[in-house]
Amino acid sequence: MPNPVVSKASTTWNGDLFTGKGSTSLDSSGAATFPVEWNARAEGSDTTTTPEELLAAAHATCFSMAFSNELKKNDTPPTEVRTTAEVTFIAGTGVTGIHLTTNVTADGLDEETFQKIAQGAKENCPISQALAVEITLDATLA
Repeated sequence: MPNPVVSKASTTWNGDLFTGKGSTSLDSSGAATFPVEWNARAEGSDTTTTPEELLAAAHATCFSMAFSNELKKNDTPPTEVRTTAEVTFIAGTGVTGIHLTTNVTADGLDEETFQKIAQGAKENCPISQALAVEITLDATLA
């Protein structure tokens, strides 16, 4: 059995929801730290990320990897898989949907087989599955 890999990110938030600001760090890789704020989440932004954008990045990456693996198992390995994930958020409601768009370059596939493999990758992608898992919490008042 493979060893579990734990990925870690953290956020520091200062102030209340509507006027506060924070930053989110990709701690496992140290690859980046991003500013976050409510206005970007509720209204969109070209300069500040949101939890939904980070979820979209995770889902696009995971799906591309899962699809690539399923195509390889079908003996039709891809040359390229390009995926965009669009996460829709409505203030006061939350995340209402995720739409994946993928464009694949691979030889030896008919459309029916391609669509079947795509649906399987969508259903079996660990991020797709993670959206329905139990979430645990440890909370400490400082």
